[in-house]
Amino acid sequence: MGYFKELPDLDYQSFLSDSISSQSYVRVKNLFRRNKLRDDLKGVFTLFNKYEIIDGARPDTVAEEFYGDAELDWVVLMTAGIINVRDEWPLSNYNLYRYAENKYGSALNDIHHYETVEVRDPDGKLILPAKKIVPSDFQIHYYHSNKYYTNNSMVLGNNVVKIDNPIVGVSNYEYESAKNDKKSSIYLLKTSYLQQFLNDMRQIMIYDRSSQYIDESLIRTENTKITMP
Repeated sequence: MGYFKELPDLDYQSFLSDSISSQSYVRVKNLFRRNKLRDDLKGVFTLFNKYEIIDGARPDTVAEEFYGDAELDWVVLMTAGIINVRDEWPLSNYNLYRYAENKYGSALNDIHHYETVEVRDPDGKLILPAKKIVPSDFQIHYYHSNKYYTNNSMVLGNNVVKIDNPIVGVSNYEYESAKNDKKSSIYLLKTSYLQQFLNDMRQIMIYDRSSQYIDESLIRTENTKITMP
């Protein structure tokens, strides 16, 4: 992952058993030096393109396809606001089924919850929006032009239009699939802003002068073996 190349270094006091000196250090990447996309930029849609993650795609394959460089997978994740790839990146269809099967077992196709279907009155006015979670015995009742309506039927002109039930059952697998589908739509920084983004990222990673400062890409922690009595 190219992200770690962008991180500055840190000389950390060595506690290894084979250390030959009290002044030995281990050079590591400073994982605590990180940044994120400014919150006020997330709503500026002119900076981003909407992107649909196809089945089986990974951050590196998206970076290769969108930016032409698989090592910019960290840019994909950062601009999409993804921190935990395991939980926030969509599973492939195969892995989704395996995950759901392992989670629900024989209850995979049992009802997880009930959702409403859209209902409108004879004038087309919305009475009940779709996809609201409701109990299994949910019903609707309303008046229109001094006439009383229920979820079982409504009068449209001289005809009685049947509404068998204003709800549908959503299975456990359908529930997990819908959650996974929502993860597939992300926003990626437009390629025309990529170089400026990288320049800003690298500038932020530069160390300011301090007591730990060695150079702009390296600091050194306090050596307690020397300073502690």
